[in-house]
Amino acid sequence: MAGNPLRVTVWNENVHETTEPEVAERYPDGMHGAIADGLVEHLGDGVEVTTATLAEPEHGLTEERLASTDVLTWWGHAAHEQVADEVVDRVQRHVLSGMGLVVLHSGHLSKVFQRLMGTTCTLAWRNADDRELVWTVDPTHPITEGVPHPIIIPAQEMYGEHFDIPAPDELVFVSSFSGGEVFRSGCTFRRGNGTIFYFSPGDQEYPVYHHPDVRRVIANGAAWVAPRGERVLPELRNRPLGWFE
Repeated sequence: MAGNPLRVTVWNENVHETTEPEVAERYPDGMHGAIADGLVEHLGDGVEVTTATLAEPEHGLTEERLASTDVLTWWGHAAHEQVADEVVDRVQRHVLSGMGLVVLHSGHLSKVFQRLMGTTCTLAWRNADDRELVWTVDPTHPITEGVPHPIIIPAQEMYGEHFDIPAPDELVFVSSFSGGEVFRSGCTFRRGNGTIFYFSPGDQEYPVYHHPDVRRVIANGAAWVAPRGERVLPELRNRPLGWFE
């Protein structure tokens, strides 16, 4: 991949934006459009961004599309169950083969994330204009580069513990809310040959994907989960004694 632009596909179910006028006003190009703009803003010529949505054939995630995607970002909320299982199977296989995955906000309940985590991925929530402070836990992590401590989000949906996920490989951010809750808001996981970053800020009710620091984190995350070598699905191998000699 050296010298080649990072190929990112931004996936969004695009339901709220097409059915709720206030969300369409907040995100006139869809949340996928705002996320894509943030990636270009921070990664510049080093990224090629395309978008895909639920309503497209195969949800825009054909075998050919995923094979030419280095990093997939995922936002879903109202239509998790409408995502076809064969597409979930396909995404899972590409992640296990090395494609990077960035799961955003309510994507925690997506079939894709639940499949890769193996847990319910449930949590506590409240939609009441909470202030969210996103605190950096690991300031040496590349995902935190250029990110203030804390990120201040004036109004946001509250996500709180317990968050039913496996113990993260790395905990990058934790959030605190004006109601007193805390949440593991930035977590990384390795599955097969692929790397996953979950980042929670970003609800359709608030302009969070226009927030410059949130956009920076997503761009950093996309760059960090990118595959570093050949994409290949792990497979069972029989090695006779002395094979390396």
